[in-house]
Amino acid sequence: MARGPRYKVPRKRRRQGKTDYYFRYRVLKSGQKIRAVVRKTNKYIIAQFIEFAPTGDVTLVGVTSKALNKLGWKGDPNSTPAAYLTGLLAGLLAKKKGITYAVPDIGLHRAVKGARVFAVIKGMRDAGVEIPASEEILPTGDRIRGEHIAEYAKKLYEEDPARFEKQFSAMLKRGFDPRNYPEHFEEIKNKIISSFGGE
Repeated sequence: MARGPRYKVPRKRRRQGKTDYYFRYRVLKSGQKIRAVVRKTNKYIIAQFIEFAPTGDVTLVGVTSKALNKLGWKGDPNSTPAAYLTGLLAGLLAKKKGITYAVPDIGLHRAVKGARVFAVIKGMRDAGVEIPASEEILPTGDRIRGEHIAEYAKKLYEEDPARFEKQFSAMLKRGFDPRNYPEHFEEIKNKIISSFGGE
């Protein structure tokens, strides 16, 4: 651990891995006030539109993937398809509040190509909110629809039914067959657009 008279203890939220203050400083210096904030926990995806204010940040829109349950989502709430749908829902709600542009803020998550945090950004963009991000880093359409999950589930079901039952037990208990991920994704996506896409 660093020591000495010049050593400065990092801020608490930086030590906890919650806030990148250098990124925050650059955003504020650029004059952009609204950030598209994406975070993930062990269970859920979190999508927010947050506005800077001198007295403290204001959350304009906040959605977690848990909200997808009310729309009939039966897949994993922490998967790439769920991340996209969460971003789409947050983006549509943001549009209703007049938000058309936001700076992406993925916090201290690593910027890995196709990561779930970028699936959220993709969903927000598809909702009509302009968020700068390279097309190369966004997940592909087949991953967003969950085709990779469906293919893996089909293979596992054919090769080891017992392991299939064990690995996908939570979804199966909800009455959902993971082999139908793409179809279920499209169903919920259409429901989100029809319910929240109107002006």
